[in-house]
Amino acid sequence: MVIKSIHLETVCGITSKIPKNTLPEVAFAGKSNVGKSSLINGLMNRKSYARTSAQPGKTQTINFYNINEELYFVDLPGYGYAKVSQSVKEKWGKMIEDYLHQSEQLAIVFLLVDIRHDPSANDCQMYDWIISNGYYPVIIATKLDKLKRSQVKKHINAIRTKLKLRGNTPIFPYSALTKQGRDEIWEFIEEFVLKQEEE
Repeated sequence: MVIKSIHLETVCGITSKIPKNTLPEVAFAGKSNVGKSSLINGLMNRKSYARTSAQPGKTQTINFYNINEELYFVDLPGYGYAKVSQSVKEKWGKMIEDYLHQSEQLAIVFLLVDIRHDPSANDCQMYDWIISNGYYPVIIATKLDKLKRSQVKKHINAIRTKLKLRGNTPIFPYSALTKQGRDEIWEFIEEFVLKQEEE
């Protein structure tokens, strides 16, 4: 994918209405410190367009990035950050749920997990929750550069087992440092989102 244009088109807060977009949407969910903004910046080929926060749990909005006037990347609030109050967590959960229910253009939900560790209880809960909202998430395993190559397969299998993934669920290992996995993720998006639009 050649990125010709990007703009942050809509920022939805807790009281905002979900926009009625006409282009397909690709959403990204994950824990606060899993590297979501770094992944989105990597896919968009920009150093720091998606807001990265020095403070995990700071993203409190749903951000819609218009890519090439062809599709949207939708950055959902990070979850599982301990210092955020329960009431704030519930509001974020409600925002994400409203989005999953109300978006008419959502094509794929990517769930990000840290490849170095087994998925946490929060990750498992989010995976099940996305499924209960009618979508089968595709997994992106971040921080690939922190593992030796010989360890990758074992960790991928552990993610598959812990999340109880369906047999055909893709897992894309990704490194924000080397951009390894970027092309594979874009190929998947092009195949399952942009080609479907053309047909």
